[in-house]
Amino acid sequence: MAITALPPDTDADIARVTEALAMITPRWNVRILLALSGPPLRYSELAAKVSWLQNGQLHPKLKALCDAGLVERTEHTARHVTYGHTERGVALLPVLPVIVTWAEEHLEKADRPLPAIEQIEDSLTLLTRRHAAAILWVLKSREEVSGRALARIVMPSSDWTNIYPPLRQLVFDGLVDTDGMGQPYRLSAAGDGLGPVLGTLSAWSAGQPLDQAAQHPVWGHPQTKPAPRPWTSSQPRPAPTALPPARTPQSPPAWHNGDLFSHATTARPKAAIPAGGPRR
Repeated sequence: MAITALPPDTDADIARVTEALAMITPRWNVRILLALSGPPLRYSELAAKVSWLQNGQLHPKLKALCDAGLVERTEHTARHVTYGHTERGVALLPVLPVIVTWAEEHLEKADRPLPAIEQIEDSLTLLTRRHAAAILWVLKSREEVSGRALARIVMPSSDWTNIYPPLRQLVFDGLVDTDGMGQPYRLSAAGDGLGPVLGTLSAWSAGQPLDQAAQHPVWGHPQTKPAPRPWTSSQPRPAPTALPPARTPQSPPAWHNGDLFSHATTARPKAAIPAGGPRR
């Protein structure tokens, strides 16, 4: 069933990416996946790695990740059960440093270094806003669109004024720009910079090699970057940490679990972007 008035292939692409984001965004899911990035673990071994989870929280999270096809439960004997990544889960890991790359450039900076795992979680929060994927897709492909036209494309079976709450949220988050009430909407520099992230997520969700992100019909052909704009937020956000070594979906990043939990130890070369990002 179509979710937008976009062509069927595009509609299916957006739906797959939205579903992929829904798998990994819930709290602690990425951290559990990272904790499982080595050999399969017994439940007690995994619980020790994610000790911040209270009793009873880990089991439903593991079940959801198993149901999503990212983690597999292997029963060796009645008393010996292990958890590890599926092939799908392993293929997801190189997507995460691509998200960190975007966060380093576009999320605001603050006083203390921030582990890259928190950069990922903050970025995923932005991307899973209601209707965010569809709105970003349309703005990327059409450059500037009025609110009414955007509503006809993104939510064709709903009252067109319902487009404004998600649009206002995306403007607040710094992913979308407009010159004011009644003016068309367009991607901000940060929104336009999501190309590698959404292209790579699209490739992963379609079961394709990640280097196919460069050929994505929407996100694989970057347009001229819009002029940067200040971020706005009622709450400051800490500075991101260093990225894993490789930084493009064309060459999937070298992956080390510790990289995403470590803190930056050197001064960052980029100037801070004033205020913004998701509320924490």
